[in-house]
Amino acid sequence: MVLKTREKLIEVARQLFAHKGVENTTMNDIAAASDKGRRTIYTYFKNKREIYNAVIERESENLLENLREVQLSNLSPAEKLAEGLKRRFEIIMQLSQRHDSIRIIFYRDLRRIDKIRKLVSEKEKEILNSIIKEGIISGEFDIEQAKRLPSLVKMLLQGNDYFNIKADSEERLQTANLITESVNYIVQGILIKK
Repeated sequence: MVLKTREKLIEVARQLFAHKGVENTTMNDIAAASDKGRRTIYTYFKNKREIYNAVIERESENLLENLREVQLSNLSPAEKLAEGLKRRFEIIMQLSQRHDSIRIIFYRDLRRIDKIRKLVSEKEKEILNSIIKEGIISGEFDIEQAKRLPSLVKMLLQGNDYFNIKADSEERLQTANLITESVNYIVQGILIKK
């Protein structure tokens, strides 16, 4: 019951933040939309900033769960790499399109986002390294190219994240086509040439 209430408050806050903006959403708004009293909210969160942090952390966990799903799938290592990268690029793009108000807050609060990104980045790196190791063992990936891949992917993902935080909707839509091309380029570069 406790976890369910907390999750409901986070989801309600996420929707309100996306619709009204973080700054324009009050604790009363969250209480009314969740059919809970303000005291209930304060049982779980000290203030609106804590709820906002929980929303951001939840989005980050959703991203990681999506990547873990790919990692544990029955796809070949090359297919896992392609699907994982594609999902990662698309999730951030969708997040930034879906939550323009949250995107604006991200831009204002880059220090907080950097902390979250570092935590997520380490977990993403573990997933990527697992897929790379699997590809090397199966003989699908070139060892030298595999050594270069984590740094390249990290740089691309961080650049993509920053771009999506700053770009307007039209700019993000124009780059959507580049996702498939970029993923194909990366995967082709790591495969053993036959």
